[in-house]
Amino acid sequence: QVQLVESGGGLVQPGGSLRLSCAASGSIFSVTTRAWYRQVPGKERELVALITRISSTRYADSVKGRFTISGDNAKNTVYLQMNSLKPEDTGVYYCLYINTNGNGYWGQGTQVTVSS
Repeated sequence: QVQLVESGGGLVQPGGSLRLSCAASGSIFSVTTRAWYRQVPGKERELVALITRISSTRYADSVKGRFTISGDNAKNTVYLQMNSLKPEDTGVYYCLYINTNGNGYWGQGTQVTVSS
């Protein structure tokens, strides 16, 4: 089992920045992939960024060059640095951990609102 707690969301003006954090506890030694997803009402949850155990990263086209995913293994935390935010980045952001058995664990989500 893995328990995840996200933080760092909030209201920000277009062009601003936020850093999301996802702190993990539990059986994190078996995690292979950590990711951030976002969801807006009426739409499916979509992948924003992921980082593998060997630190390979992948980003949605819409956030490339603006968002950076990183992990701090000592703190068991994964981050999402979001710069040059746009209104279309608004949504609930969730972190996901996937272990070696292919099981996925989700956090409770944190709201990000980009608006003037």
